[in-house]
Amino acid sequence: MDARLLEILVCPLCKGPLDYLKDKQELVCKADRLAFPIRDGIPVMLEEEARALAAEDVDALR
Repeated sequence: MDARLLEILVCPLCKGPLDYLKDKQELVCKADRLAFPIRDGIPVMLEEEARALAAEDVDALR
């Protein structure tokens, strides 16, 4: 994942920061508890494609 792209990407819903989970190839918005997939190096920033996270999953990222 390109570092410059990671710097400018924000959550499409709340415009908040995203955390990059390299091992899962996801961008996570802690505020909305959503994980956006990265497919073939391309972030899929669609709410319909995002995976909902449980509160304990978000807490584990802190």
